[in-house]
Amino acid sequence: MKSFDGVFEMPVPGRTTKPRQEGLTMIIDKGLGLHATQDLLDSAGDVIDFIKLTFGTSAFLDLDYLAQKVEMAKDYDVWICPGGTFLEVSVWQGTYAKYLKRCKELGFNAIEFSDGTIEIDLKTRADCIKRAVDMGFMVVSEVGKKDPDEKVAATKMHEEIAADLANGSYKVIVEAREAGKGVGIYDKDGKPKQDEVDAIISGVDDITKLEWEAPIKNQQQFLILRFGVNVNLGNVPPEDILALEALRNGLRGDTLKQAFSANPKYKK
Repeated sequence: MKSFDGVFEMPVPGRTTKPRQEGLTMIIDKGLGLHATQDLLDSAGDVIDFIKLTFGTSAFLDLDYLAQKVEMAKDYDVWICPGGTFLEVSVWQGTYAKYLKRCKELGFNAIEFSDGTIEIDLKTRADCIKRAVDMGFMVVSEVGKKDPDEKVAATKMHEEIAADLANGSYKVIVEAREAGKGVGIYDKDGKPKQDEVDAIISGVDDITKLEWEAPIKNQQQFLILRFGVNVNLGNVPPEDILALEALRNGLRGDTLKQAFSANPKYKK
């Protein structure tokens, strides 16, 4: 039982619960230790769907230590994967098979495909996704580039999104990096660009297959108001996970205001 169950209803109804297909939240883990990971999962494991061990941070953890951390996440029905940087390096160096094998040995249940830094052709991209799926991993792929000077045309994104989903990707992530500024759908100050969002979704058959990286509160708010309570969001800092869940459910000022305006006399 949650602390305020039975006292009031969530102002914004319809929030999905785990296990779910929509409304996923991916957190970005830059190197939490075992105790911090356990605290995070104890307090918020029921609203975390995915943990990404970002950058190359997990390469510096002992094998047994990392395997223990992975098991913690899985105990809470959380998908967990290394960041896509490892995949890019392994493809570049010709060690992708070894990479997948090691991820399996460590207990990871998910793989992120990205080519945000190193360009990977469409044939290799498809092969990487299919091989990971065949090994039993849940695969999320990523479109867009990390370098603000490298723009990806919406038509190319549409092609990659459709192909990735056809090849077995569960969701496709729209790149924004951990800072959420000057990349993808955000300007240099982190403000969402409506025209960029519209351009991306214009060529996507099912927008629930997209996950938007949104590390900053105003970005999360924009996407929730644009797509609803169950929009898929990623790159959420661990310390913000419950604040985001409050935002989704109308328990923060901006989304509460909208809920009140729509139902001032409150009727279920």
